[in-house]
Amino acid sequence: MWFQKTIVLKPRSRGFHLVTAEITANLPELARFRQGIAHFFIQHTSASLTINENADADVRSDLEAYLLAQVPERAPYYRHTLEGDDDMPAHIKAVLVGNSVTVPLRQGRLALGTWQGIYLGEHRNHGGSRSLVATLHGD
Repeated sequence: MWFQKTIVLKPRSRGFHLVTAEITANLPELARFRQGIAHFFIQHTSASLTINENADADVRSDLEAYLLAQVPERAPYYRHTLEGDDDMPAHIKAVLVGNSVTVPLRQGRLALGTWQGIYLGEHRNHGGSRSLVATLHGD
């Protein structure tokens, strides 16, 4: 069986945010799947998705600090600057982190590891709500 749905995540500030609970709350259809895969794709070029530590918020802060150091604002070589100082760095960060994650499904739930969660990487100062396409496949 295939199922697809768009999920709109609430707006968040710049940084990495644990969004697993928000995603699953918007996907009651997960209960229909005994086994399969869930694919989540973010429909934006200045935000990202990844899977990482779900317990210690310092991991999210450290990831943001690292990317801020590696991808500075107002670099003299940026040509795409009309949308603000945070825009081109946001595009670079989205390329580095990625736009999708795939998670196994087991007994109607995401089969994430004990310490894993899905992160939204919000790379703009004021990115707004973010849309994800969730595609479920399995039986």
